[in-house]
This record gives sequence, C-alpha cells and structure tokens, in this order.
Amino acid sequence: MRSTAEALQAFETTVGRYLIELESFDMEQLIKKPNEEEWSIGQMYMHLIQSAQFMHLHNVDQCLAGSAATVDAMQEKTERGKGAFELGSFPPVRIQVPASPQYTPKQPESKEQLKESFLGIVERMKNTESTLSKVPESRKNRKILHPGFGALNANEWFLLIEMHYRHHLSQLERLKQFLGNNA
Repeated sequence: MRSTAEALQAFETTVGRYLIELESFDMEQLIKKPNEEEWSIGQMYMHLIQSAQFMHLHNVDQCLAGSAATVDAMQEKTERGKGAFELGSFPPVRIQVPASPQYTPKQPESKEQLKESFLGIVERMKNTESTLSKVPESRKNRKILHPGFGALNANEWFLLIEMHYRHHLSQLERLKQFLGNNA
C-alpha cells in the first residue's frame, strides 16, 4: 500500500489535470448532461469536491478523534475493499447510482467555485497528511465503515481520496467525448 505522502503527491497531480481540463470548458459545457440519469462534467467535479470534504476527509478526522462513529478495530474490509487497496485503485468499471436528491450533485455556480474548491481540498489534504504522519499508530487503527469497502482506518480513508479522483478521470473522458460529438 502506498504511503500517505505518495498518495498526496499523486492527488496533487490528478487535481492539476482536473484544473487544466476545467479551463477548456465554458459554463454551458460544464452543465450539459448526456441524459437525465447521467451527470454533467460540473456535477462530477462537485461530486469529487463534496465526497472529499464531507465524507472522506471527515472520516479521516473522525477516525483520528475516536468519534462515536468508529467501529471495532477488528472489523475488516469487504472483498471489494481488499481488492481496491491491493490494486491501489477502484476496479475499472462504471458505478452508477440512480439519480436522487440525496446523492445527485447540484450543478456548479461557476468555474471559479470549482477551481477554488479543488485548491481548498489540496490544502486540506496537505494539512491532513501532515497530521497523519505525526499520529501514533494506536490512533490510526480506529475505523469507520465505508458503504462498499467495509471498515477503513484514517490512512485508508486518506488513500481512498486519490483513488476516487483518479477513478473519475474515465468519466471525464466519456463526458468530453459526449461534448465533442454534440458540439
């Protein structure tokens, strides 16, 4: 398994790519959806921002704090979770969740909102990685359940962020093709 420092470096590279791609779209392209069930590029960016802020990094913090949400350290990852961490990435398959008000991200308000949010997450990742590198092992073993991957500790939640961002690059490519075919 890669270190949190390696994951942070890879994350910064991936975010750099997302920011470069962002510059090539206008707002009309960012909010254009292939159909009602699929997301726009802007919604995909919002998903990445919100999942990092409100799920992944939140759970890193909860693990380190030993919050009530933590589970028995003896609990394990699911087979899917073990596989993802052994590979160091999500399986190369499309994951589709039915559209719903709870899960479907809102459209972005502006390109600037997306850029600032991505840069804010990079800063939070840097601060979190610095904290993780100083935390005693006993505090790193607290776990919180992931809906598909099972019980993850603080380091694993952190590594998951980079894996998640990298996974969505294939969706970005699909959506760019859609825009190219509908220009």
